[in-house]
Amino acid sequence: MAEKVCMIIGGGRGMGAATAREMHGRGYRLALMSPSGSAETLAAELGGVGLSGRAENADDIRRLFDLTTERYGRIDAVLIHVGGPPKGDLLEIPDADWEKANAMVIMPVVRTARLVTPVMEAQGGGSIVCITTFSAFEPSLSFPTSSVYRVGVSSFAKLYSDRYGPANIRMNCLLPGFTDSLDLPEKYAKMSALGRLARAEEQGKAAAFLLSEDSSYITGQSLRVDGGVTRAM
Repeated sequence: MAEKVCMIIGGGRGMGAATAREMHGRGYRLALMSPSGSAETLAAELGGVGLSGRAENADDIRRLFDLTTERYGRIDAVLIHVGGPPKGDLLEIPDADWEKANAMVIMPVVRTARLVTPVMEAQGGGSIVCITTFSAFEPSLSFPTSSVYRVGVSSFAKLYSDRYGPANIRMNCLLPGFTDSLDLPEKYAKMSALGRLARAEEQGKAAAFLLSEDSSYITGQSLRVDGGVTRAM
């Protein structure tokens, strides 16, 4: 049987890199992309392929897809991990920043799904995971554009799972809380029920669970891995 392949957008640092290491440990071949050269460096370390590119750039997503399929001939798992969109006071955020948030958060998911779905259909299945944020379901004025657009990713994942579930293709969202890969003050650690920040490796393990066959009957879901920050039941 051919080795399984994992493609990661935003796979150079933090949670994306932690997921890459976890998937490598599970025997997946890797194709990584990040805005800096970190994805290329990590890919070389893990025996994969990498390139520099931005999630909001459709041509860069296409380049990663082409590199992955040309090198490996298949794609079994896809992680989409994008950076934080613009912030600001709710009604002071200009139109251009709302449009940038859409380009950064929603469109990479749509564009990636368009590319990889036919490949996964031909293979008989696959898994796509989108890393978003705990504030998707408990919106925060500290992260207004992120709160608005990342809940849209959860909605898209639900629609996608309905449409492509019969083809054995799953899409889920991972909603992390405050994680140590970000430079955060101590007050954020105290917001969790566990009294600490998440480790990027913990988020990577959760993402790998959703990407792999360990979660084969889970689709269209938004899994909060936030240490108990959110209060909704």
